[in-house]
Amino acid sequence: MQIADNTVVAFHYTLTNDAGEVLDSSEGREPLTYLHGSGNIIPGLEKELAGHNSGDQVKARVEPSEGYGEVQPSLVQDVPRDAFQGVEDIQPGMQFQAQTEGGPLLVTVTKVEGDTVTVDGNHPLAGETLNFDVNVQEVREASAEEVEHGHVHGEGEGEQQH
Repeated sequence: MQIADNTVVAFHYTLTNDAGEVLDSSEGREPLTYLHGSGNIIPGLEKELAGHNSGDQVKARVEPSEGYGEVQPSLVQDVPRDAFQGVEDIQPGMQFQAQTEGGPLLVTVTKVEGDTVTVDGNHPLAGETLNFDVNVQEVREASAEEVEHGHVHGEGEGEQQH
C-alpha cells in the first residue's frame, strides 16, 4: 500500500542538520506513527513520503519554509527578571510557557544579563534545513475514527471519548 491521505504510516528516522550532526532519531524507540494528510508531521517530510511503500528508504531534504519556518526576530524579546516570579536561578536553556495574544508560546531563555532575560519563542529548529533518513516500516488504511479525529489511535484507544 502506498502512502497517501488517510493512511497510517509508521517509520524510523534519523534527522541531521547540514553539518551532519544528528538532531533527533527514533533509533532504540518505537517507530513514529502518524496519519498522513492531517498535518501531524512537518509539511516537507509529509510531501516527500507521499507515494512510498512499506520497506522504502527515503532521503528527504526539507527547507525551513517546509519545516519549522524561518527565524522570526519578533519572537526574541528581552523581559524583566521579575516576570519569572518564583524562579530563583534563571539559566540559558530553560524553557517556560508564555501567555501571548495568540495563545500559549513555549520560549527558551537564551541570555541572562543583570535584571534582563532574553527569551526566544522560535522553534529550536527554525531556520534549519532538515535532512531526514527514513525507513518506512508500515503503511495501512486508517480507520474511520482515526480519519474523523485527525490522528492515529493507540491500542485500545478506539472506544475512549476524546
